Amino acid sequence: MSKTNRDGWPDLAKGLCIILVVLWHVVTKHVQHIDWGSGESAASLWGVVSAQLLPLRMPLFFLISGVFAASIVYANNYERIVRRSGGLLALYVVWVLIQTVLFAWIAPEFETARAHSVSELFAHLTYSPTNLWYLQALALYLLLARATRRLPPVVVLGCAFVISSAAAAGALPTWGNFWQVAQNGVFFLLGLYGRQRIRDAAATITGKWAIGLCALFGVGLILVGALDARNILGVWPTVSALAVAAGVSVCVLGDRHASGVTQPLRWLGQRTLPIYVLHMIPLAIIHNVVADHNAIIRLPGAVVWEPLVVTVLVVAVSIGLYYALRYLRLGRLFRPDIPYRSKHSIAPTQTS
Repeated sequence: MSKTNRDGWPDLAKGLCIILVVLWHVVTKHVQHIDWGSGESAASLWGVVSAQLLPLRMPLFFLISGVFAASIVYANNYERIVRRSGGLLALYVVWVLIQTVLFAWIAPEFETARAHSVSELFAHLTYSPTNLWYLQALALYLLLARATRRLPPVVVLGCAFVISSAAAAGALPTWGNFWQVAQNGVFFLLGLYGRQRIRDAAATITGKWAIGLCALFGVGLILVGALDARNILGVWPTVSALAVAAGVSVCVLGDRHASGVTQPLRWLGQRTLPIYVLHMIPLAIIHNVVADHNAIIRLPGAVVWEPLVVTVLVVAVSIGLYYALRYLRLGRLFRPDIPYRSKHSIAPTQTS
């Protein structure tokens, strides 16, 4: 969709998702690796709360990506699909290499996937993706959607649902974040095939519907936890679908009734890629500083507010690094397209 003719709620949803992604990494790679002393129970609670949002973060992110992908998938020639999917894979390789070097230099003890040998680097670049797996997954989803565009959507979605269910149930190899690549494809395809229905539903959503969907998602989480049903085939994608519906409804109402308040999230939602590829770097540095200075940890109630402060700081530093690199004419590091021209080239339209 052109920026002059697009709804605000998808950008709001993307902004919300990138904040939740950063918070998740703050909790799992920072908070849970700090000795909080008497605050360990609160640190564990951060982990529990963040884990409950797993069905929302990336499924909603990929749904929005699918909504915006139609002009690429159904283009009249291969130029745009080559540029976008090839560019995403190139960015994945570049940032895996950057992170591998930087983490070995500035944060060798930071808990995240990094290669210690050539074989590990090969695995990270191919079948065992790192924390940057979204880039690889989106490229593969675009190619898959293009290759299957003439098949009935119900067939493709059915196969994707089965694969997602198998991955969520632990029936497929984990291989780093490969399980997430397998698990989230169905939501990209839902966004792609159902883009018009999603937009129509968003235009008519009401507060009662939003409350009902959020309640269904909450009940689904409680039942899955109480019955230990996560590994039952089909359960997790279904709960994720409820989470996505609830997330869309909340973002639609937020954009409709509180646009002034949600403007910062919409702004972030248009800059998710640089935040995504950069945020681990300031997080690793901040983790080292906090881990080495017990005075910060011992501040009153630090375990309660510190993860939120770190999340905001990481996002702010990532945005600052992004504009600094652009000023240094390194903006190519954040462009998910590669230069490509063909004799059948058509003028591209702007997409998210």
